Amino acid sequence: MTSKYLTPEQDGVIRRWERWNRNYFIVAFLALTVVLVFSSQLGLSSGDSWGPLGLLIALIVTPIIVLQLKLACPACGHKIGWQAKLMAPDQCKTCGTFLRAKESVRS
Repeated sequence: MTSKYLTPEQDGVIRRWERWNRNYFIVAFLALTVVLVFSSQLGLSSGDSWGPLGLLIALIVTPIIVLQLKLACPACGHKIGWQAKLMAPDQCKTCGTFLRAKESVRS
C-alpha cells in the first residue's frame, strides 16, 4: 500500500483550520475564565439564577463545536469531527491519507 499525502494546497487548508481552532480555543478559554471569575460582579449570575451566564457560556462554546464538525479530510471529504482535538490527526481513518503534505515539515 502506498502512502498518500496531501498536496501543499490541501495541507494549507488543514493548517489554516488548526490555526483557527487553536486561536479560538485560547480566546474562549480566557473569556470563560474571565466570565466565570467575575460573573457575580458583572451581574451575570446570582445564587438563584444562572440564565444570562448560561447563555453566555453557550455562545462561547458553540463555535468550538462548529469548528470541530467543520473539519473534513481534503483527500476524501470524510468529516473528521471529534477525531481531531486542537490539531488535525496524523492520518484520515477513512482513506488512510496522511494529513500533511509530503514536502512540508511540521514544527
